[in-house]
Amino acid sequence: MNSEVITEMRSRADQISRLVTELHPLTPKLGKPEAQSEILCALFELTKQVEVVKKQLLRVEKDDSSKLL
Repeated sequence: MNSEVITEMRSRADQISRLVTELHPLTPKLGKPEAQSEILCALFELTKQVEVVKKQLLRVEKDDSSKLL
């Protein structure tokens, strides 16, 4: 069951990553430098946090694999 959960969570984390990435090129089109700067900082933080989720999923996956041995 863990592997199914990990697969689902990884898939959703990848979706979030793609959506966040799609926001980057739209940001300059706002024409509001102050808002753009804040948005880009927020997008960077979102990206970092999604990577934390992915990293933890990898750790859980590796831990489960080692228990099978």
